[in-house]
Amino acid sequence: MSTGQVVERMCGDTFLIQDAIGEKIGKYIQLLSTFFGGFIIAFVRGWLLTLVMLSSIPPVVVAGFIVSRIQTNLSTQMQANYVDAADIVEQTIGTIRTVVSFNGENQAITTYNKFVRNAYECALREGAVIGLGLGPVTGTLFCTYGLAVWYGAKLIVDGGYNGGIIINVMLAVFSGALSLSLATSSITAFAGGQGAAYRIFKTIEREPDIDVYDKKGIILEDIKGDVELKDVYLSYPTRPDHLVLNGFSLRVRSGTTMALVGGSGGGKSTVVSLVERFYDPLSGEVLIDGVDIRRMNLGWIRGNIGLVSQEPVLFSSTIRENIAYGKDGLTLAEIKRAIEFANAENFIAKLPNGLETMVGERGTQLSGGQKQRIAIARAIIKNPRILLLDEATSALDMKSERIVQDALDIIMLERTTIIVAHRLSTIKNADVICVLQHGNIVEQGSHVQLVMKPEGAYSQLIHLQETMQEVEASGVNPDVMMKNNFDYMSISRKPGIQGSSFRRSTSKGSSFGQSGRHPFPAPFGLCDTMEFRNGQDLEETIDKISSGKKKAPIGRLFYLNKPEAFVLALGSITAVIHGLICPVYGILISSALKTFYEPPAKLLKGSRFLAGMFVILGISTLVLVPLEYFLFGLAGGKLVERIRSLTFQSVMHQDISWFDEPQHSSGALGAKLSTDAQNVKRLVGDNLALNIQTVSTIMSGFTIAMMANWKLALIITVWDDAVKV
Repeated sequence: MSTGQVVERMCGDTFLIQDAIGEKIGKYIQLLSTFFGGFIIAFVRGWLLTLVMLSSIPPVVVAGFIVSRIQTNLSTQMQANYVDAADIVEQTIGTIRTVVSFNGENQAITTYNKFVRNAYECALREGAVIGLGLGPVTGTLFCTYGLAVWYGAKLIVDGGYNGGIIINVMLAVFSGALSLSLATSSITAFAGGQGAAYRIFKTIEREPDIDVYDKKGIILEDIKGDVELKDVYLSYPTRPDHLVLNGFSLRVRSGTTMALVGGSGGGKSTVVSLVERFYDPLSGEVLIDGVDIRRMNLGWIRGNIGLVSQEPVLFSSTIRENIAYGKDGLTLAEIKRAIEFANAENFIAKLPNGLETMVGERGTQLSGGQKQRIAIARAIIKNPRILLLDEATSALDMKSERIVQDALDIIMLERTTIIVAHRLSTIKNADVICVLQHGNIVEQGSHVQLVMKPEGAYSQLIHLQETMQEVEASGVNPDVMMKNNFDYMSISRKPGIQGSSFRRSTSKGSSFGQSGRHPFPAPFGLCDTMEFRNGQDLEETIDKISSGKKKAPIGRLFYLNKPEAFVLALGSITAVIHGLICPVYGILISSALKTFYEPPAKLLKGSRFLAGMFVILGISTLVLVPLEYFLFGLAGGKLVERIRSLTFQSVMHQDISWFDEPQHSSGALGAKLSTDAQNVKRLVGDNLALNIQTVSTIMSGFTIAMMANWKLALIITVWDDAVKV
């Protein structure tokens, strides 16, 4: 469940649900009422003929059921592809500086287009399925009317029926059956909404094992801060066969500082995740003040723990709001005190808007040291008894590291502190240093005690780090391979890449790792300079975003469909012919009414002819409807695919400063790609076909009426317009 998937579900899936339970519900109830009302009247007027006409209902119901099931599956597949596409949008825009620095724009566009293409193919199959379902339904109904005309003539001759009863039954059945046919669009929306609702409800109803909303649990009157891990075994859910901690035990006494060092994958960050209770151990206990953390109130215990990570996570808002995120109901005085402790007051005072300065998405408008100090202020604003520092300085340059380390030295006083570090110079003053390897402690003691063991793991780590510093200083590019008693560590240096040789690679199990697929790496480089923006209040920005929407010329949308011009032309011709069916039906019904009052011989002959015409009308519908839905589905699907692709391509070609605007965040752009494309699909897909079909029906029907009796046609037209007014 990545961020992009959440955005797509909150936008795309809820859009489908809204479409299913909005006006479609009322329309569907109305059509069902017409269906049952029509057949009730038909049974009352002529039950025998109605029973014969009911022979068409079972295949119609079966076809509708099959189409609904298939469409639900296709809708689910289509949304799954859109979710993957939304995931690419979020990951790419969220790390746009890294993508641009590696010239990865085309790679991102190609990956996004692949998922959008898959979604288009699902939409095309969905349109074909709807057409293949609706075509046979409508064709069967018209063939049934042919049967009714032929059998009705026999009932008039032999069964005592008259023409009025036959027409009454046919029109009642026609109204009921037509309403069932028109209900297909509602059923289609219900099918899409059901697929979306399944995914939404699956998320809503999921009950986490670690539930922050659970109000139960122990709340201690006074927390000292003793932390103990006792015989802990843990493997991450994504890698159940790999034990990260294997019988791990550790104790950190209240008010002391414990440093965890070692190679990547040793379990250092996992310890932090267990203390924060991001995960529960498979066996063993995590104790705070002698109480199992699983028995404690989760919200309370996390409120007493402060966490500062290697890559500080800032939100796209002001500095004040980022710091206030650490605790509810803060006063300005408390925020300023936290800033002072974090050694951040000097650089904040120099900003144009001070605390109200926008930091940009993920804090991109601040330098690494500035982001880290804000993260420290946010962590200590709640005055935590336990402080967790997960490589809080490893990604900083030497100057920023000294400033941040000074801030950390102040806030660590009289707090239980667990430090995860690769840069060993930052932990010399720790009370206890533990060297971890493969989920176990292989060496433990103070810095002075551990360096007295030349062959020990800690001394080997120091030697390796000094060697790498010499390599960096010399400017050469060798592959350095060093072996100690516990592990092999290989460091490959490439030209033009600078950074710490011991930078930690975040594992899937890291508490701050993004779940899902990541085609582009997270940025390691930090801004050296501070980018300033002209002061703009957040509320003004929101008002600007939510201001009146503008409409694009409809001709421009159709121009985007220019490659499918032939498909649209053929679909329009099909829709026009489809629109002629109702007027032709009217001619056949009026002819049948006249025939029913002819002498028996002429009646039987005329009924056979009209029955054949109804069958031809049914066969025409059987061909036209699937073709119409397929053609307009193809054109509409292509337009949506093209709009999504062009929009994302344009987004990827914007300058970096464009992404600093709040309305151009990854979440906002992902939501826009989802909802706007769905709205465009409404214009060119089924609705366009229906509009053309309706215009054809109106024009042909009015023409037939004028040819039959122009005076009556004009009177009815004027009266109808007057009633509408």
